[in-house]
Amino acid sequence: MPRLITSFSNETVKQLRSLRDKKARRESGLFLAEGLRIIAEARDSGLLPETIVFAGGQPLHPLAAEIVAATEAAGGDAIETSADILSKMSGKDNPQALLAAYRQPHVTLADLDRSAAGLWFVAERLRDPGNIGTILRTGDAVGAGGLILVDDSADPYSVEAVRASMGATFTQKVVQAPWAEFIAWLRQGPGQLVGTSLRTDTDYLAATYQRPCFLLIGNESQGLPAAYEEQCDLLVKIPMAGRADSLNAAIAAAVMAFQVTASWRTP
Repeated sequence: MPRLITSFSNETVKQLRSLRDKKARRESGLFLAEGLRIIAEARDSGLLPETIVFAGGQPLHPLAAEIVAATEAAGGDAIETSADILSKMSGKDNPQALLAAYRQPHVTLADLDRSAAGLWFVAERLRDPGNIGTILRTGDAVGAGGLILVDDSADPYSVEAVRASMGATFTQKVVQAPWAEFIAWLRQGPGQLVGTSLRTDTDYLAATYQRPCFLLIGNESQGLPAAYEEQCDLLVKIPMAGRADSLNAAIAAAVMAFQVTASWRTP
């Protein structure tokens, strides 16, 4: 039976609200997900939350009720509260009907099976969590293995990143590592490192991509450092027909991902 919380000063309310901050997520090892679609995606991927919260006063969607019951059966904490308290926890004036806290998975480069997928994303110093979430969503769409974040990137478990991923946070592996550690791991086995750059004449449509392909996307404003480009096996350019000289990082990742995977289809 879900427990009822009616006070804004309740410790669970404070804890869940704190997960909007990176420091609290790092210290607790938890992160938030909002909305039935994303929480259902997690359940379908075999993951149930440690805590799930819903607003009382109206019937729960049957799928939501199913996930709440499954969370309780697995030993998780199910909470019924008011819409106002749910809004305080989510930080939104019009929160989703469900809010859940999940344990952050700890995945390292050594845990990755590079042969499990033909395509992997590598992102260098991405600062926008929305871009990270969108790349995860694209990765799910093209059947990529996951996303490797190198150097100082935004938190992939921020509320913004999880929301933008539309559930792909739970279907894609996410690893964070320094560049030197990543490149050393990559060169221990098969893998073509492909970078997007303005400093090449190779059209992305004309290039030959090998499996597994590690698609390297640079920082939103600065692109890839020259030293990182030098370590790529292939540099390609997406030609710009207008005045813009580049695409948004997440859009560039999507354009490249669909081209890479399309090039592997048998005519």
